[in-house]
Amino acid sequence: MSLFLFLFFWVKSNLMITRYLKLASLCLLLSSCAGPAGCSPRFSDLRTQYPHVIYHGPKDPSEVVIKKTPPPNWVSLNNISKLAQEAVLVSEDWAFYQHPGYDEKQIRDAIEESVAAGKMKRGASTITQQVARNIYLSKEKSIVRKVREIWIATKMEKVLGKKKILELYLNIAEWGEGIFGIGQASQKYFQKQPSQLTAKEGAFLAMLLPSPKKYSISFRHNELTPYARRTIRSILGKMVQARFLTPEDRDQEWSTPLVFETKFDPTLNAQDTAESGADEVLDAESKDENSVDGSDTPPADTDNP
Repeated sequence: MSLFLFLFFWVKSNLMITRYLKLASLCLLLSSCAGPAGCSPRFSDLRTQYPHVIYHGPKDPSEVVIKKTPPPNWVSLNNISKLAQEAVLVSEDWAFYQHPGYDEKQIRDAIEESVAAGKMKRGASTITQQVARNIYLSKEKSIVRKVREIWIATKMEKVLGKKKILELYLNIAEWGEGIFGIGQASQKYFQKQPSQLTAKEGAFLAMLLPSPKKYSISFRHNELTPYARRTIRSILGKMVQARFLTPEDRDQEWSTPLVFETKFDPTLNAQDTAESGADEVLDAESKDENSVDGSDTPPADTDNP
């Protein structure tokens, strides 16, 4: 806990984040390079090779193996619906195309919240950090692993670039019990290719990401839970804020049932649509709390050279 408190006061004192990353390097040495990747992962391998997620069942953690050939359900970024990509970005990492692999503000906020609560409240991991963790690190929860995660994320950004990292993320993320990658997920939930996903379908998949086994109950029960309805509507609202959708597009998407929604209630959805304008005002007023970076700038589709 003493190291955690030290990090908190260091970040809170508004020193440069580069000095924070020097501490991360020190922690790497102290950790003896523990983890599947060892000390020096070969990030450049991911330009031409592919991570395969090996599923060992519901009680055992999955593992990732790098191979020269792609998994059967691998989907290139160009073959994934832009609307689905955008839904994931506004939900998981609004500042993805702006940050260097970590989000300084989110790290600071997460440390402050965790110290105030006396325990880890949230990880504040960017998409790049999640890719780093899933491919290269163990599943332990520790401050040492977190700083390794940040260090690896910054290196991956420089070597691979944004679009490759997003492609990796969408292909190794878990979307349900034993469902890894957006290729499997789009077939499982919607019986279609990822290139055909709509904004609402993308928002549903994004809603699953924090806890896919738990939140996929909506699919199993053939109707959206109150949490799923609220979260999907919020994601569609954020897509309007980011100018990925017009308000009219959002209302049309929200009023269209997902293929598995056999208990779809159009009356309830009409009421939700009428309330969505007020939700957008609340989202705008509390963007620091609800979006990844609290930025008014939409996620720009640009890549690092």
